[in-house]
Amino acid sequence: MSVVEQLDTVLITGASTGIGATYADRFAQRGHPLVLVARNIAKLEELAARLAREYHVKTHVLAADLTVPAERAKVEQRLRDDETIGILVNNAGMGGGSVLAQTPPDAVQAMIELNVTAPSRLVAALLPRLIARGQGSIINIASVLAIAPELFGGAYAASKSYVLTYTMALHKQVVEQGIRVQCVLPGVTRTDIWEQTGGLDAIPAHMIMEVDEMVDAALSGYDQGEVITIPSLPDVDEWNRFDEARRRMAPELSRDVAADRYKSDIPEDA
Repeated sequence: MSVVEQLDTVLITGASTGIGATYADRFAQRGHPLVLVARNIAKLEELAARLAREYHVKTHVLAADLTVPAERAKVEQRLRDDETIGILVNNAGMGGGSVLAQTPPDAVQAMIELNVTAPSRLVAALLPRLIARGQGSIINIASVLAIAPELFGGAYAASKSYVLTYTMALHKQVVEQGIRVQCVLPGVTRTDIWEQTGGLDAIPAHMIMEVDEMVDAALSGYDQGEVITIPSLPDVDEWNRFDEARRRMAPELSRDVAADRYKSDIPEDA
């Protein structure tokens, strides 16, 4: 990373616990000032005080519920106005029921507000400044369910698929303008979000990654310039082959005629 980027302020959503708090710790270790966003102001202030004490970095707290438009607007305004912010970590998210027929629509809507609408609006608020200066980074936290929805299903997997494809589209549009974009696809990670879905007792221990391990791997991928980082995937060529298979279909995805397999065999003398 450049000297300028090391001095950028990092705004992290969902920063009070878990993945967000660990990102805050790691960026503070690197010398970055921080803006910590979450609903729980007490936890934010406690974390901010520790980071300032241990790493001697400026740390600001911005309490906001990103599912509430008026509160989300405060974060958007900070991203537009604060010239020091050059890195955004879109981490805030919530889980949801895996059975769509049993999930209340209001719960799905709230999850979409947090998992889809909020990161999209925060990127939109920050991006013009990053493009104008020709430098900056956006890190979006998705999930491996983005490419394997059958493992859990429901609207949660769909919301994380959006984060993945949104990041890929964003990267294509801004990479030539000096903006770095990364999408992180964690597997099962030991965080509070699992308390919303019944805990981790039913999941084999070998499938559960600790938060420190996950964030350190994600930041290693960031340092290596990865656009897509899957912390538990041993061989990056597996992702590359998956992505290449998708790209190979591109010439066939939009044509002026339907594929022959969709056309009925009609006798010539009919």
